Amino acid sequence: MTLDFDVRFEPSYGTPVPVAPGVARLTVNNPSAFTFHGTNSYIVGAETLAIVDPGPEDDAHYTALIAAIAGRPVSHIFVSHTHRDHSPLARRLQAATGAIVAAEGPHRSARPLRIGELNPLDASADTEFAPDLVLADDRLVSGDGWAMRTIHTPGHAANHVVFALEGTGVLFSADHVMAWATSIVAPPDGAMSDYMESLERMLARDDRIYLPGHGGPVRKPRAFVRGLRTHRRMRERAILERLRGGDRTIPEMVAAIYRDTDPRLHGAAGLSVLAHLEDLVARGAVSAEGDVAIDGIYAPA
Repeated sequence: MTLDFDVRFEPSYGTPVPVAPGVARLTVNNPSAFTFHGTNSYIVGAETLAIVDPGPEDDAHYTALIAAIAGRPVSHIFVSHTHRDHSPLARRLQAATGAIVAAEGPHRSARPLRIGELNPLDASADTEFAPDLVLADDRLVSGDGWAMRTIHTPGHAANHVVFALEGTGVLFSADHVMAWATSIVAPPDGAMSDYMESLERMLARDDRIYLPGHGGPVRKPRAFVRGLRTHRRMRERAILERLRGGDRTIPEMVAAIYRDTDPRLHGAAGLSVLAHLEDLVARGAVSAEGDVAIDGIYAPA
């Protein structure tokens, strides 16, 4: 199955864009190789609102959100995960609106750090975040004319969740599934085994459209998620083939497997290969000299 990315997107910075009945998208002007055109915040409801992923601490985006809220009450701020492009503005927005901040929990890594190990994604973590409402899997939170169901989807981050707008077929997929690119899965923040299990959870659902944390909608969700699953399995096979061909380090594998990828993303690609290797070593398909690490030596088991 092929995976067709959709990179068509007009961010319309500062202006709310209707994307579904009762849902508007507001995009932060924080484009990068990792955020595409910027982070999407979503405004849900008509009278009393909910905000999904308020975004980074950004003055212009805060001003745009307050303008879009237009004096209406905000009862909840839902946060998909605690990377700095998604959660920090929750604090200022809560102070302005009195809304309840709801999320899976504070930031944490997918596994404990090993002795001497550094987390390369520390700078992207919002370690000050603490929700008022801790969202268990399948928790339904009701508001004024809307209800939001939480689905735990660790992988990109240990505390990553997606939110289904109950009864509408709309799902806020955050960074788990995006139309423009695959999600970054980088240990120790995330884990490939968790990510693959979370894809299966999405496939078990029958949502009509995904509204992601970056870029435009995913309009055929189940077909796209099947494509993502196939893509990851193909990447795993490519890693095994490189190992059987004599590669022993992650830089060697990245240079071959990601030769057509923007060089600015090769660091993230290396972390993605590491995530696959963690999973392959745990399953006994690959052996490692010592701990599974970015500078490790690997071989077929």
